[in-house]
Amino acid sequence: MEITEYIIKKINDPTGIIAGERYEYRLYIDLDEEDELYSEGGTGLRVIFAIDEDEGRIASYHFFERSSEKVLEFELEDDEKEIVLEYCRTHRE
Repeated sequence: MEITEYIIKKINDPTGIIAGERYEYRLYIDLDEEDELYSEGGTGLRVIFAIDEDEGRIASYHFFERSSEKVLEFELEDDEKEIVLEYCRTHRE
């Protein structure tokens, strides 16, 4: 899994209920054709990245088909989760 591009957007909480900051990342990834996540239209990963007291964590995520935005029911493996977490930490606004 190689992250080839990304979009980041800060999520504003007008109610002030959520502690810390939240960011939505849309990571676009390059996969081998043999990978079960591979899609001709491209594959993406939507990540909600939460920062509470300077600690960053993945609050939620899902894979999606880039061409249709269809959600793909797959989970990140532990090593992939670490890669995504580090990517989000280093590519914050």
